[in-house]
Amino acid sequence: MIFPGQGSQTVGMGLLLNRTFPESREVFQAADAALGEPLSRLIFAGPEQELTLTANTQPAVMTVSIAAWQALRRRGIAADFLAGHSLGEYTALVAAGSMNFADAVRLVRLRGSYMQQALPAGEGAMAAVMGLDLEQVRQACNESAGADVVSAANMNSPDQTVIAGHARAVGRAADACRRRGAKRVVMLPVSAPFHCSLMEPARARLERDIGRVDLREAQIPIITNSGAQPVRSAAELREALVRQVTSPVQWVESVRRLVSEGVDTFVEVGPGRVLSGLVRRIDRTVRVANVEDPDSLAQTLSLLKAA
Repeated sequence: MIFPGQGSQTVGMGLLLNRTFPESREVFQAADAALGEPLSRLIFAGPEQELTLTANTQPAVMTVSIAAWQALRRRGIAADFLAGHSLGEYTALVAAGSMNFADAVRLVRLRGSYMQQALPAGEGAMAAVMGLDLEQVRQACNESAGADVVSAANMNSPDQTVIAGHARAVGRAADACRRRGAKRVVMLPVSAPFHCSLMEPARARLERDIGRVDLREAQIPIITNSGAQPVRSAAELREALVRQVTSPVQWVESVRRLVSEGVDTFVEVGPGRVLSGLVRRIDRTVRVANVEDPDSLAQTLSLLKAA
């Protein structure tokens, strides 16, 4: 089971889960109670500009993902491994029984706020580079940085890498990638340059909060973003959550590690199909499904039973 991160959000996500499954409805109610505000109303009805604020997006995406996860669990589906993309790693800890859901919702709200505040608005940027291998992207970043910061932030697929850093350096690196033959370079509509050294202020603040949260050993091994290795121990998971704030997301290596462990079926649990597409580009031999509403749940259950 794999869990999406920021960027998969849409107004209305999870609404049909909430209407259809009591176990999913309980998750939305628990999120509202944990935050002391109607997060579910924002998820279901918007407005979009408020939902896309990082401090709202992160708890919203995680809540919808856990609502879908609970619907799967109620139908007897279990996972051999878990992984999440950036924010999705927190969802994985909840699904694995390592972190309490209410604690996780409050923690990712803080995470989003800290990331937003780490750099003044407009000073940071991220861009997705398509059609260029990772080494060439890294070379473009190295030659473009100068006194600024720009580095690979998300290794999403063999031909898609997201870069992050100071806006001016990201712009220079984007041009350098185009000169190297990138098929496309797209500036991303994000409010901060995630997963690079500019997030150090957010990492320092979040480390204190993570230290106050009770973590338990994971009941299901989690492939972490920063190490792409299976982890169960609470101490290692705590370190991974802190480290991922300023470290790149090793999604390609995470998927390859899962395949090497014998995984042949990936189910994206939560809004959208971003990770499903990335998995297909990393390894075309595996089966991919997703669960974000009652229809996709039924299709996935049929696929898993057929296996």
